[in-house]
Formats: sequence, C-alpha cells, structure tokens
Amino acid sequence: MYRKILLTTDGSAVSSKTACAGVAFAAQMQAEVLVLFVAPEYQYPIYVEIVPPSYPSEDDYRAAMLQAGEEHTRAVVQACQQHGLPCRSMTAFAEHTALKIVEVAEQQQCDLIFMGSHGRSGWGQLLLGSVTNKVLSHTSLPVLVHRLIKEPDSK
Repeated sequence: MYRKILLTTDGSAVSSKTACAGVAFAAQMQAEVLVLFVAPEYQYPIYVEIVPPSYPSEDDYRAAMLQAGEEHTRAVVQACQQHGLPCRSMTAFAEHTALKIVEVAEQQQCDLIFMGSHGRSGWGQLLLGSVTNKVLSHTSLPVLVHRLIKEPDSK
C-alpha cells in the first residue's frame, strides 16, 4: 500500500517511541523509510551590537546540527536495517518545522507521513501548538498519527 514512508524525529524520547512504531509499521508494508530531523535555522543575536566571540558561527552551527541530526536518526536507521528495510536519513533546516516536513515529503515522493502526537486537547493543544496539526493542515498526503498514551504509574 505504501512504498515510501517519512518518519520524523526531534531526538526526544517521545519521538523515538513514535519512530519505533513507524519502523514496525513500515516493516508490515515492506516500505522504504526516510527519517527526517528538522533543525532550526541559524539565528544571529539581535540583542547585541557585536557578536560575542563565544557565539557559534553559522558554519559551526550547521555542522553541529548536522551531527545532531545524524545522532537523532541513527537508532531509526539501525532499526530499519534490522528489519531489512531500505532507509535513508536527512537533516533539513527551517524556521517552520511543519512546512519543511510537508515540503520534504512531497519532494522525496513519500506516500505517507508517520508522526506522533502527545494526545493533548483543549487548552494544552491551543497554547502549545502542534507540529502534527500543522502538517495535517498543510498537506494532501496521508498522515498517520501515532498517539502516545501515557502509561499509568506503577506502584
């Protein structure tokens, strides 16, 4: 049904759980996986007249974010390899994460975007915003939302 699935990660434990579920889903479909990490664009300090010497250069920042992207996607790539799935990772830079996810999915001809959701509703969703909701509203591609359920405390 799906030949190429885009999985997103931000390096958090929550997104790692979602990515694991995404790999399991891709294995059922025998689909190719593209793992995407979206890093924020470099920001010049606008609050000072002279850039402090300790502030990273744009090249240093980009190198650090590319390294972070590689680290954040490594476990997903390894999981795909264990399932015998073709997989590629990618780091992209953008101010608006959701729009970049949609753009990459379309450019890379993905059939499906697999994302997580914290399952917030009401004020939590309104105040915090949601990359997943923004992706849903900006793409015509199918989006599978893996809802993360908080596990009950064990006593």
